[in-house]
Amino acid sequence: MAFESLTERLQGVFKNIRGKKKLSEKDVQEVTKEIRLALLEADVALPVVKTFIKRVRERAVGHEIIDTLDPTQQIVKIVNEELTEILGSETAVIEKSPKIPTIIMMVGLQGAGKTTFAGKLANKLIKEENARPLMIAADIYRPAAIDQLKTLGQQINVPVFDLGTEQPATEIVRQGLALAKEQHNDYVIIDTAGRLQIDEKLMQELQDVKELAQPNEILLVVDAMIGQEAANVAREFNAQLEVTGVILTKIDGDTRGGAALSVREITGKPIKFTGTGEKITDIETFHPDRMASRILGMGDLLTLIEKASQEYDEKRSAELAEKMRENTFDFNDFIEQLEQMQNMGPMEDILKMLPGMASNPALKNLKIDEKDIARRKAIVYSMTPAERENPDLLNPSRRRRIAAGSGNSFVEVNKFIKDFNQAKSMMQGVMSGDMTKAMRQMGIDPNNLPKDMPGLDGMDMSALQGMGGNGMPDLSALGGDMDFSQMLGGGLKGKVGSFAMKQAMKRQANKIKKAKKNVKNKVKTGVIQFF
Repeated sequence: MAFESLTERLQGVFKNIRGKKKLSEKDVQEVTKEIRLALLEADVALPVVKTFIKRVRERAVGHEIIDTLDPTQQIVKIVNEELTEILGSETAVIEKSPKIPTIIMMVGLQGAGKTTFAGKLANKLIKEENARPLMIAADIYRPAAIDQLKTLGQQINVPVFDLGTEQPATEIVRQGLALAKEQHNDYVIIDTAGRLQIDEKLMQELQDVKELAQPNEILLVVDAMIGQEAANVAREFNAQLEVTGVILTKIDGDTRGGAALSVREITGKPIKFTGTGEKITDIETFHPDRMASRILGMGDLLTLIEKASQEYDEKRSAELAEKMRENTFDFNDFIEQLEQMQNMGPMEDILKMLPGMASNPALKNLKIDEKDIARRKAIVYSMTPAERENPDLLNPSRRRRIAAGSGNSFVEVNKFIKDFNQAKSMMQGVMSGDMTKAMRQMGIDPNNLPKDMPGLDGMDMSALQGMGGNGMPDLSALGGDMDFSQMLGGGLKGKVGSFAMKQAMKRQANKIKKAKKNVKNKVKTGVIQFF
């Protein structure tokens, strides 16, 4: 996951000062020294590290830290604010043309992911703005890039204009723009050629395309895996083309974070988007404040909620809530919910967006096997429509047939059905307010919880059902109490279930009052609660 190494290191720094009632200037010097080492290990450019540490130290050695009642929280707050400032302070959006089309020119080195990201961006514009984009294949040196862009275009139903590799890039762009105006496309995305390194021929071609197209945006696509070298690449391209923004690709594989923390400060150009995976939907708008929160292990609930809101229908969520409450949740509902969760991204990344979960040892090596999920889906798909709607029909004879049809063993089918029934019972307990029952279904003995916990049976668990607008889960009321073990295999039960529920119970007393105020106007279910 992105920034994992840096997050762990910074968490260790703050852990060392936690509990201190006062911080001396010597303590502050030691903390900033450790933060400096953490940033250098994350491959952040040295000038950026120096600037960052100077800002933090200037604020930390003053009354802002030394005289505060909670110095640890205050220094975390300062680091968070300064990280946000280095990352860009405010979210940068696409600059649109007063009249269509808005022209976006993609530039970057070969292998950075320009072509793939052109397709991702087009898909994002369609989903969020109902746009009608046109993509222009102007990479005349790599025939595979043209084929790739065409394939992406077919996948998302976006037209791709190309003239092969015989015509110059400027002629391709000229004719493509003419077609876009004729078809009234509101966006044009130009995929340009890349090189293994910056050279004069490449830059001259890009300058010619820029002069012809007069793009509203020149977005530099940079591979986040190259660390602080990304800042140097961005600086060179900016000097030649005056780029308007940066896109960081492969950020899901960059555990250090040097690129993201260096590019904005060195070039002065905002990071506008990030590529978070290989799927066409793996694109995120870059929010500096949210990214700073992730780096510090504080989670990113807003992005998680946005991901959820794209997948859930408010009316359908209400229907599922009622089915959970009445214990009529069936396998069709399970498949629907499972696919929605998969569309949100890897489960381990979703969990780490919850506050405090990024540094949780139980999740450190958590990896949910997609094949395991596929096997469970195969079991459901091997059932008849009647069996999916009524799990009680699944007698031993039917289970043997399902095992043969799905390629699973009889034991595996039995275990899956048992887990499904346990999950139903658990969720019915949560929805009805019987937390003790829900905990026992998760394999947690309520008697083993701390004695100073509020009474389980007296808790108003309706707060856990809070939902935001558009069917978004109100995760602030959950406190991270999600057990995925029942649906995705028993391996998660020991790693996540016990820890998550205990954490939820510890936070419950403080959060329940706040949750009650919002619950009346919220839809009362969602896929995250189901799992």
